[in-house]
Amino acid sequence: MSKTAEPAAQRALPGRKAQAARNDELILAAARDVFLAEPKAPISAVAERAGVGISALYRRYPGKEDLLRTLCYSGLRRYNAEAEAALENTDGWAALVDFLQRVVDADVHSLAVHLAGTFTADESILPDVMRSAELNDELLRRARESGTLRPDVTVADLGLILEACAAVSLPDPERTTQLRRRVLALLTDGLAATGDLPGPPPAAGEFAHRWQRRDQ
Repeated sequence: MSKTAEPAAQRALPGRKAQAARNDELILAAARDVFLAEPKAPISAVAERAGVGISALYRRYPGKEDLLRTLCYSGLRRYNAEAEAALENTDGWAALVDFLQRVVDADVHSLAVHLAGTFTADESILPDVMRSAELNDELLRRARESGTLRPDVTVADLGLILEACAAVSLPDPERTTQLRRRVLALLTDGLAATGDLPGPPPAAGEFAHRWQRRDQ
């Protein structure tokens, strides 16, 4: 979809509601960028990045915690959507690999890694949490039945794999994606010794930027 294209449901909304929907998309995208970079950033930084007035932001999200909660909840729903899409593949092993690749490319797990503990969860997320557990169990069940997955792998192991991939972060988004896919391929080989490693290996000094002080 191009940057100027709009979802069909959004185009069908009347003027003010369509604008509100566009603002909400801008706000959530900006919040993701801002809070992944600095979880303690003020909510005004989100409004500035989104290009919306602070009053428009507060009309939708009364406080920072409400915004963080919505952002993380949307991440879980994206996680579930990727799992459901992967499960359309009848090959249990291929479905599991496809799921991991989808979630890593969507960078869903960074939200959990960076924002966990920054807001109070409420009961509205419980149905999505339960759905996530069901999907994870089904992915592993099918992968085991395929005969490829190690029998001792658990759902928690999938979380470790996704967290390891999310930990790879460089200033260049494209290079970040390349290396996350490489790490995922290495870790997937630990689940079953198959597959080729995508992308080139890390270059010398490629991670040196992390040692630079942020206040300079």
